[in-house]
Amino acid sequence: MLTLEPLRADHADALLAFERENRAYFARTVPDRGDAYFTAAGFAERHRSLLAEQHARVCRFHVVLEEGNLIGRVNLMDLVDGSAELGYRIGEQAAGRGVAKAAVAQVCRLAATDYGLTSLTAVTTLDNPASMKVLARSGFTRVEETTVGGRPGVRYVLRHLGTTPDSP
Repeated sequence: MLTLEPLRADHADALLAFERENRAYFARTVPDRGDAYFTAAGFAERHRSLLAEQHARVCRFHVVLEEGNLIGRVNLMDLVDGSAELGYRIGEQAAGRGVAKAAVAQVCRLAATDYGLTSLTAVTTLDNPASMKVLARSGFTRVEETTVGGRPGVRYVLRHLGTTPDSP
């Protein structure tokens, strides 16, 4: 069963292992985070920073778990005026099984019901058709071309949260 949990301090080790294990896989379609991110000290500092942002309610970070194993993350960043930017990463071993779609649906429900958000934006690179499919199937509308870490990309928007295709 797929569950979403708010990011906590005790997720650090599993999250670093997940990021290291999937680094090359993610780098195929999203900008790499750089070597410093993957060191124990660099990751620990970044993790503390994320928790501080979450505590300040600037962002909402989540881990995606399946049978207790961390298989992804889904985040809402820069919460301002009822809006936020959605970002997600699903590990290679969980890819192609609907995990991203299910995680996005769950975070969209949380965004509307628990976080009081009314709209979300998301960006992805043009060479990531799987992510574009997840966003489209989740009710996001493609609005403009952009760049993502220097790579050609596209921006999506989801207005009127709570009315996505997976809403009751």
